[in-house]
Amino acid sequence: MGDGTLVLVYERPGDCLTRLVAEGHPSQHAQEIASYLAQSIDMEPEFPALEQACAERNLRFEATTLDAFAANLSGYRPEQTLVWTLTDGISYFSGSVSPGLARLGMLRRVGGEDALFSLCQDKFRSGAVLHALGIATPPTALARNGTFISPRSAIEGATSWFVKPNRLGAKIGIFADSHCHSIEEALALSERIYAAYGDDAVLQSYVPGENLRASWLDVDGTGDLERLGTWLVKSGEDFQTMSDSLALYGDTGAHAKSSGSYREPTLVDLATNNPRAANAVAETAARLVNGLGLRDVFSLDFRLGPEGRLTLLEFEVCPGLPCFDFRAYVKAMWGKTLPEAMAELAARKLAR
Repeated sequence: MGDGTLVLVYERPGDCLTRLVAEGHPSQHAQEIASYLAQSIDMEPEFPALEQACAERNLRFEATTLDAFAANLSGYRPEQTLVWTLTDGISYFSGSVSPGLARLGMLRRVGGEDALFSLCQDKFRSGAVLHALGIATPPTALARNGTFISPRSAIEGATSWFVKPNRLGAKIGIFADSHCHSIEEALALSERIYAAYGDDAVLQSYVPGENLRASWLDVDGTGDLERLGTWLVKSGEDFQTMSDSLALYGDTGAHAKSSGSYREPTLVDLATNNPRAANAVAETAARLVNGLGLRDVFSLDFRLGPEGRLTLLEFEVCPGLPCFDFRAYVKAMWGKTLPEAMAELAARKLAR
């Protein structure tokens, strides 16, 4: 049996799709929504390497679906089990219940407290919490099907707006015209989002600048944020759309790779390119570690303005581990493959 077991828990796109269709979502939009879970597909080829890396550290590895994990919860031994949640999500998805189930079973867990897995999936509520912590975020209002349900005064005075679904990830519901130039257009986009997905929309004052991603994996347990990876993400466009995202991950991404049409954005090391901005990112990350309780693994999405102003767009406590940017971070900062780094973190936490 070894010294412990790393249990990777995930929701499969097919399971999510079946549930969404049963709930009445049109098949096309249900498929778009379920594509958020593509990282479970993208992670599967890593399972043998992860099993081997765990075995080299005297650990067992088990990959299990969310449904199976819930059904077999009583079969895990608390002192010997570490649960790593691979896919999260609320409302349209179910993955954010995994850390709560693990806590119910008194199992050790990777990541922050389970409430954060739900908070970060609600853009409006998480933005309010970040604002309360004194972190610069875009002024935001919430709309449902063309009607404001929070004060519109929060976004008045802006010259343009950015509109996206409140609870959907992987750029689902972000279109080429999501950056708009009138409140009327913004509200029309909220109607389009509601008609397609049934979700509320956040209307944000548009933030000009470059896209920046910060990634963190606490492999050695020191909590040293000097190991934070900060990248400028250059795709040739101002922002990624749903179509861009679908072309990178899951079955669509695999087809693009096999056909030779796959194109990843370019990553530029911010610490080398702009050390001052990299330090500001690390300071924000430290505030989130202290203020929200982020730990073990997370990612942060920023806009870096032309004058150097840093605006936090979102935080993730369950980042896409097999995504190109997170792999690049693990290789650059830790000199390891993703399975090696995951097994090293698991062995450390189980040895405590």
